[in-house]
Amino acid sequence: MHILIVEDEQRLARLIARVLGEERHVVDIANDGDTGMDLALRGTYDLLILDLMLPGHSGLDICKQVRAHKLQPAILMLTARGAIEDRVAGLRIGADDYLVKPFAMEELVARVDALLRRGRAITDTQRLQVGDLTLDLLRREAQRDGRIIELTAKEFALLEYLMRHPGQVLTRTQIIDHVWRYDSDALSNVVDIYIHYLRDKIDRGSARPMIKTMRGVGYRIEA
Repeated sequence: MHILIVEDEQRLARLIARVLGEERHVVDIANDGDTGMDLALRGTYDLLILDLMLPGHSGLDICKQVRAHKLQPAILMLTARGAIEDRVAGLRIGADDYLVKPFAMEELVARVDALLRRGRAITDTQRLQVGDLTLDLLRREAQRDGRIIELTAKEFALLEYLMRHPGQVLTRTQIIDHVWRYDSDALSNVVDIYIHYLRDKIDRGSARPMIKTMRGVGYRIEA
């Protein structure tokens, strides 16, 4: 699933992103409310994790605007406040759940899983398609022209990131940040290796390769 974390405590945001990435989710991070608002209103996320107190727009502001725009991602609010009034305020404007800091990562993962499972039918955001390649995010299954493709967790996360940005060139740094969540340029060769793995599985036997190399820049997927 595609998750947005809006949290100004950068170390906490990176930790949450790493933990959820290990659960096979694609995670984006915003460290202020203005950036978070812009990303959230694009309507591409299955779940928003919103800190209540943020520079710029608050988590409540973002939640309110997301619901005002008729967007329906699950919303989990995070806050250091424990007052019942804060919880009620968030729930009344459309949040689905509330978690008070400090919290255990196991509880966060359990709440995220519950929110993503809760009575949601398969929607366009849960099944990605580029040409004859489809990615079912609920079944964790890839198919091309009816052929089921077996993927590892990292291969799946990499393919999901590419398919969420069809036709867009993604740099190695962007891919590392979203799939591996490391900052080291030395790991850029890992991207090349996994792209090779994906090509071998996705483009095998096809006269029309989908994953393109933009020399000196990065990679893109196209029909």
